[in-house]
Amino acid sequence: MSEGAAVPDRPEIVCICGSVRFADEMRAANRDLTLAGVIVVAPGEADGLITEEQKTALGTLHLRKIDLADRVLVVNPGGYVGESTRREIAHARATGKPVSFTAPA
Repeated sequence: MSEGAAVPDRPEIVCICGSVRFADEMRAANRDLTLAGVIVVAPGEADGLITEEQKTALGTLHLRKIDLADRVLVVNPGGYVGESTRREIAHARATGKPVSFTAPA
């Protein structure tokens, strides 16, 4: 089986990446993928401000979520990809995960 391919008898796992400014769009992608029978792993959400330590921990946790996924979907309305998302894309590609975008990057 090739790297990034779904395991037989298991739904595909997709990790959603994107800027927190696109939370609504990421929720919509999560809903659409879930209704299509996909297991979705998405960024954690926090109400209000978080500390730099929490931000770093969440970033590291999200890289582990990418490791669990078969592929990555970057939610990037208007083609916007921020610094954290670029790091996540680089990690996904370095580990052989296919990366697709909702808009041309």
